[in-house]
Amino acid sequence: MSCPVLGAQLYSVREHTQTMEGVRETLQKVARIGYTAVQISAFGPVDPREVAKAVQEAGLKVAATHMAWSRFLAETDAVIEEHRIWGCEHAAIGGLPGEYFSLEGLQRFLDELGPVAEKLAAAGIDFSYHNHHHELARYGKKTWLEMLLERADPRHLKVEIDTHWIQRGGGDPAAWIRRYPGRQPLLHLKDMTITPEREVRFAEVGEGNLNWPAILSAAAESGVRWYLVEQDECYGRDPFESLAISFRNLRAMGLS
Repeated sequence: MSCPVLGAQLYSVREHTQTMEGVRETLQKVARIGYTAVQISAFGPVDPREVAKAVQEAGLKVAATHMAWSRFLAETDAVIEEHRIWGCEHAAIGGLPGEYFSLEGLQRFLDELGPVAEKLAAAGIDFSYHNHHHELARYGKKTWLEMLLERADPRHLKVEIDTHWIQRGGGDPAAWIRRYPGRQPLLHLKDMTITPEREVRFAEVGEGNLNWPAILSAAAESGVRWYLVEQDECYGRDPFESLAISFRNLRAMGLS
């Protein structure tokens, strides 16, 4: 089995990746922290070939992407070409538009998924779904996310669990990770904390309340390859410092 790789989800620093100059600086900063891979997300209008060059210059690997489902539907060939340019085998979406979150919407997504996933697979690219907390809404005895992953062909749909959002939705991140062994090339590492004012917040990994020994053990058992650190909001702290704190804490936990 391949060794796990610790990467940075660049949505965390999205304000710094809206120009090509910003992308270059961001990749260099992430590499200096110690990350060896990145997930491309929320970039501005930049040339994919220039991005590939900047990734190589920083000594990084593009582990995965996040793109809008509308792009996969309408621009499949362009999406495949971008992944080819970046040497990236793992495509993903960060979520779906609101109209999909019903039983009818679930079936609509499944109907749309097959042709897109087959075309990606033919190009050597798999496809993962990243959760938020609203996918844990229940429809009868099961959550929307459970039904999606039960009904989708595992060849068409991989699992990208987000630890914070599972916890925030009332789930157990480690338990969810253990449900899908061999189906999780990607995992989002993100902590959660509660302020004295009762506000639920994102937190640097190891600085919040999630059970990281259990999460990392489950990830190892399930065959996760790419451990991707993300923090949606940093509440005034430099997001690069947040990524650095998470990196240092994860290294101290034994994840190299």
